[in-house]
Order: sequence, then structure tokens, then C-alpha cells
Amino acid sequence: MLKNVAAVLLDNVHPFELGVVCEVFGIDRQEEGLPAYDFALVAAESSSVRAVPGFTISTPYGLDRLADADLIAIPVGDDFHTRDFPPELLEALRQAVARGARVLSVCVGAFVLAAAGLLDGRRCTTHWRYADALAARYPKAEVEPGVLYVDEDPVFTSAGTSAGIDAALHLVRKLQGSDVANAIARRMVVPPHRDGGQAQYIERPVAEYREDGVRDVLAWAEQHLDQEISVEQLSALACMSPRTFARRFRMETGTTPYRWLLAQRVLSAQRLLENTDETMEAVAARTGFPNAAALRHQFVRSLNTTPNAYRRAFRGSLT
Repeated sequence: MLKNVAAVLLDNVHPFELGVVCEVFGIDRQEEGLPAYDFALVAAESSSVRAVPGFTISTPYGLDRLADADLIAIPVGDDFHTRDFPPELLEALRQAVARGARVLSVCVGAFVLAAAGLLDGRRCTTHWRYADALAARYPKAEVEPGVLYVDEDPVFTSAGTSAGIDAALHLVRKLQGSDVANAIARRMVVPPHRDGGQAQYIERPVAEYREDGVRDVLAWAEQHLDQEISVEQLSALACMSPRTFARRFRMETGTTPYRWLLAQRVLSAQRLLENTDETMEAVAARTGFPNAAALRHQFVRSLNTTPNAYRRAFRGSLT
């Protein structure tokens, strides 16, 4: 059953993530033949809740409203990865799940569910920037940083921002069918299902290396990704034996030369897909893959999406 839905508001709530929940569950679409939800905003701390970037939201509902909810959604707010949460809210969430309700977190709203103990022993996700913090603060949670959402019914967690749409539509699809989820998605002008995970969105800054020999070799390799590169070639450029180079390379980068090269090739392919209209064969050639099939294979392994799907997502066109 999915009829009664409540969204919990904590101070400094983010309006976009709250809007995701309101858009999916808070709009009456009965005229279109879709189910209506008894939807309410619930203040967890005071009746007037501060929202980023500087307005307030007033609601007559307090935590007692959660006692009747079939679904409780937790949108993100500032500093959720470090702050403490009201004990009354955490207890209300535990009681809700115990009686059969479902809970859904958007972005770092997962920290609220974790604080309530609802992620203990469960797979979960959150925004990729805070996945390590979630795992460190709540070691019993099984954090999966690369996915858009995790269904551990009755606990649903989603990654950053718009991944809340994916999780909410998945939940609707699971409980009320594809027709309902697809109709809501059409009204929102979003895909009813997205390929891939948040690995494709993770920012990968250029690392700083301390070892001069390794740094110079990596700089050279980044400029020659279209060529076949061996560990022996890299070690010779660094004036080291292959064994010494491999050891120092791992000390500096935390990985092997092969894996580093593969990651750089995928990253270079991402940039070309984002910024050029080159064919897949051309992208493969420029990034050191033997052909488009090899590029696709490694792209899917690394980012859980295809090069074509990635280009569509970031450019809105397919070459």
C-alpha cells in the first residue's frame, strides 16, 4: 500500500531535494487516472523550518503525523554528514519501519536513517562526496557509492540530488506498477529509468604526486594515451627497474600502472564524449582502446553505463 506519504523537514533543508518528493507524491493527478497520496510536510524541530538559501517553510504537522505514514521521505539538508538529529525523530523512524512503513532518503538524508540504526546490515547509498563519511561514521552500513539508489525494502536510499527522482519512481513502480511510474515521469519530463550509476558523475581531480620520477612519467603517459604503453616502457622513462617503479607507483597512486592507465583512458574518453562529436571508433583510437567494442566494455565496467548513454546524458545527442 502507498497512500499516506510524509516528508520530514529539518532545519536548512534543501529545496530541490524536497521538491523531488513533493513532485512525485504531493501533486494530485487523479484527473489523469493516477493515484492520489495523502501527503504532508512534517517539521521535526519546529513548525517553521529554515530552507536553503534563506526562506522558511511552515507546516502544521509534527512528528505524530509519521505514525500513519506508509512512506516517510527524508530530503537532504546542510551538514547532515556531521550533525546530530532529534532523538524523537529517530525513534519515530524506527517505530514506523517496525510497523511496516517504508522510508526513503534523498542524498545525505541517508545519515538520518543511519543514525536511527535503519542502515545497519543493509546495503545503502548516498551522494558520492559523502559515501566515505557515511561508511566511517556508521560502519555497520554497507555503503555502495557507485549506484543511483538502493532498494533494501523497506529502506530505500538514493544518491545525490536528482537520484532521488530515480529512487522515488522506482518505489512507485514497485508498489503501483510501471504505468503509474511512467505517467508521473512523463509529467515531470524525466526518464522513468536511467541507465548507469553515479560513478559517471564523480569528479576526478588531477592528483598531485610527490615522487619526481613518477610524476614526470605520468605526465608523459597522459599525453600518449593513444599509444600502447607498457610498464617496462614507463619504468625505463623513470630510470628505474620495473619492480622498483611498480612499488613506487603504488606508493604514489595507490594502484597499479595498468589500472591507472585504464582509468585515465576511460576519463579521457568521458571528456571526448562530453565535448566532441567524434565517432566511437575515433574516441577509442584517441584514448588507447583497440576498437569501439573494447571502449564500451571498459566503460561499462568502470561507470556502469555505455559510451552512447553517457554522451546522451551529458550532451543530449547521439552520434
